Amino acid sequence: QVQLVESGGGLVQAGGSLRLSCAASGLTFSSYTMGWFRQAPGKERTFVARISWTGAITYYADSVKGRFTISRDNARNTVYLQMNSLKPEDTAGYYCAASKKPLSIASAHADYDYWGQGTQVTVSS
Repeated sequence: QVQLVESGGGLVQAGGSLRLSCAASGLTFSSYTMGWFRQAPGKERTFVARISWTGAITYYADSVKGRFTISRDNARNTVYLQMNSLKPEDTAGYYCAASKKPLSIASAHADYDYWGQGTQVTVSS
């Protein structure tokens, strides 16, 4: 049984930082593209960042480029999202996801096979 468990969300002031973690089990972690998505109330789930099997290649949404960093530790079956210079518009539920597809085509939420339950990030102004 595949499980993805996010942690690290919380309430932070604008300009602050948070580090999200996603611990995976029940899958060959190093064989999966890993991604982070977010969903604000009343809005669609949108792509934030994704990382290749080895961690060598990353892609980011334009809205977070230069502020967020995705990384992974295949020995710990964990993917991270370091979020700096947070803005109120970053407020959302953040979800990690695993895809069997290569990084280059795992761009939409429909490309992902497994999802975590989400962790809430709230940025106050």
